[in-house]
Amino acid sequence: MTTPPPEFLRMADEARERITEVSPEEAKQRIAAGALVLDVRDKEEFDQGHLDGAVNISRGTLEMRIGEAVPDKDTQIVCHCAAGNRGALAADNLKRLGYTNVVNVAGGLRAIQSSED
Repeated sequence: MTTPPPEFLRMADEARERITEVSPEEAKQRIAAGALVLDVRDKEEFDQGHLDGAVNISRGTLEMRIGEAVPDKDTQIVCHCAAGNRGALAADNLKRLGYTNVVNVAGGLRAIQSSED
């Protein structure tokens, strides 16, 4: 895995100031209660393994495709990527698009999987 450039990390950190991040445990509770799992990793990453029931819309096409996949902007959405940065950016943009109930998983899929060990 490559290290993200500092500018990308800065943007993700700025997005985190505007969104809600939840622990892997809280994410699992929200998912168990019926929240939609939105995996914003690229399809190749998703195909290598993902959470049961996850909807995959890559970060690069999110803004174009989310309305079709999730028309109700009050839907509870749990966003995640691999490590939390793309998920933070995605959650921030979903809020800008008017989605009202969006969280990002702190640490992404890796944190969820490591919490299961």
